[in-house]
Amino acid sequence: MNPADFAAAIGDTFELAPWVADSAAGRRPFSTVTTLHETMMGAVRATPREQQLAFLRGHPDLAGKAARAGAMTDDSKREQASVGLDSLSEEEFSRFHRLNDAYKAKFGFPFIVCVRRHTRDSVLAQFERRLVHDAATEFAAAMQEIFFITRLRVAAKVTGEGMPAVNGRLSTHVLDTHAGRPAAGVAIELYELAGEKAHCIQSAITNADGRTDQPLIGGRPLPIGRYELRFAIGNHFRSRGIASGDPPFLDIVPLRFSIAEPEGHYHVPLLCTPWSYSTYRGS
Repeated sequence: MNPADFAAAIGDTFELAPWVADSAAGRRPFSTVTTLHETMMGAVRATPREQQLAFLRGHPDLAGKAARAGAMTDDSKREQASVGLDSLSEEEFSRFHRLNDAYKAKFGFPFIVCVRRHTRDSVLAQFERRLVHDAATEFAAAMQEIFFITRLRVAAKVTGEGMPAVNGRLSTHVLDTHAGRPAAGVAIELYELAGEKAHCIQSAITNADGRTDQPLIGGRPLPIGRYELRFAIGNHFRSRGIASGDPPFLDIVPLRFSIAEPEGHYHVPLLCTPWSYSTYRGS
C-alpha cells in the first residue's frame, strides 16, 4: 500500500489518532503482525508527554454521556457494549458518572481500560482500585490498557505471520471416577457472577470424551471475573442406575472459580462419584 492507503486501513485502531499509523507507515515492512502493533505503540510512547496526554484525553468516558448520545467511535461503542455498558440502569449510570468525574479530576484524563478483557464487576473493581494510584503509576496503567485495546483492534484488522496472542480459552472435562471413564451426556451451565447475581452465559452437553464440543469461552479474551460451572451429575448417575438417595446426595455440582488471565487457558475439570467430587486448574 502507499502510505495514505496504509493509514486509512489501520489508522482508526488508535482512538482518534491517525498520526500513529502515519508514523508507522515509514517503518515498513513488518515481519509480523505483532511487530506492526509494537511499532505503532512505540510511536505513541516516543511522542512528547503533552501529546501523549492529548491522546489519552481523546478517549471516551466509560458509560458516559457520549456513550448514551452515541457520540463515540464504532470500535468504542462495540467494546463498551460487550460488557453491557450501553444498557446500565440509572443507578449504575450514576455510579459510573461519579467515578468518571473523580478520576478525571485527579488525573486529568478519562479512565481507560480494555473492557473486552473484563466483566462489568471487574471494570468497576479496576476503577476503584486505580483511583488510589499516584499520577505516574496511573499514567503507566493507562498506557498499558491502550496497548491491550489496540492489540485487539489490530488483530481484528490484520492477518499474517506472528499474530499477537489476544484470545484465551475456557474448557472443562467430566470424569466419572466411579466407573473409571469420561462422563458423557452431562448437562453443563456456565454462569458469570455479578455481586450476588448469576447470569448464565453458556450451556453444553458433554460428548463421549466427557468434554464439550467447543470451548465454553474461546476466540476472544477471557473476561476477568468470577464464574460458576454447574454440572447435572445427579442425572448422570441416575441414568447409570446408581442409587445415591432420593433426592440424590449430589444433584447439581457447582464449581466457583475466578479468571485473572484473559489470554490464558483455564481448564476446569470435574472428577466425581455419586458421593464426592474434586477439581483443579488443568491445561
